[in-house]
Amino acid sequence: MSDMFPRQAADHLWILGNDYFHIYLIRGSNASALVETGISATVEILREQLSYIGTKPDFLIVTHPHSDHITGLDYLRDSFPGVMVIAGEGAESFISHPKARPSMILEDGHMTESMMARGLISCGPVIKSPPSLSECKIVTGGEELDMGGFIIRFFEAKGHSPGNILVQIPGIKTLLVSDSLGNRYPGRGFFPTFFTGFNDYLNTIDCLEKLDPMILGLAHNGFFSEREEIRNIFREARNAAWDVKTYIINDTRDDNEIAEDIFRFYYNDELKFYSSQNIFNCCRLLVRRVRDLYSPDAGGR
Repeated sequence: MSDMFPRQAADHLWILGNDYFHIYLIRGSNASALVETGISATVEILREQLSYIGTKPDFLIVTHPHSDHITGLDYLRDSFPGVMVIAGEGAESFISHPKARPSMILEDGHMTESMMARGLISCGPVIKSPPSLSECKIVTGGEELDMGGFIIRFFEAKGHSPGNILVQIPGIKTLLVSDSLGNRYPGRGFFPTFFTGFNDYLNTIDCLEKLDPMILGLAHNGFFSEREEIRNIFREARNAAWDVKTYIINDTRDDNEIAEDIFRFYYNDELKFYSSQNIFNCCRLLVRRVRDLYSPDAGGR
């Protein structure tokens, strides 16, 4: 086991995985759930950590259908027969899109190589096809799940991805927000990820902050339990989105050139865990979503 993972972060809550991939275990008296399913290369790590804790998940919660949050799903489902998969509306159609399938397989392979290069694994399986959500339980915002005298609540979060659901644990004032605040560089703020809508993304950040969590869990590089630190995280996430928007609207060059500059600025350190093509495509989406704000049918969606 790593010195840092797994670790119990609060009553009923454990952090599994590693710094790059936080997978959260919520453990009630009658059931347990994993929030996030990671990538194929994190599956063996999760098996070992769950064995160390002495539990098996009854639920696998897919926060959203991006490759770094879902390509471990089928391997985990095979590891724990009978487990129920939970996802948000729109997640299945996203991973079923013809363009998503080959890119998801390639990205899972790249992330596996990145983990090997960092000494996190010696080898790992790589998916041959995208995971299936055909028999999962679809939840919407406000729905609750009783883990045995311990409730978790689902929160529908727009702006980052189709089918994006977050988990609130009211009993311990905890929010597990996945990538809805962006992708964090420790000590240096965020790479903003408003891939489906700028206004929706900012509204989500505002709504999450108003819930006033005492514990905040990100999917990558971040778990916080001090009130002032949590306030700073929300501020950094909001500022990062506004900074990128301002940069884009003040630049008169071709959109592709702007995306290239944003890519060069952000593609280092933690983001190099992902393929350059993936992050460049993300930067192009950021430019497109800002342009959407000023289109004739603008709505930021």
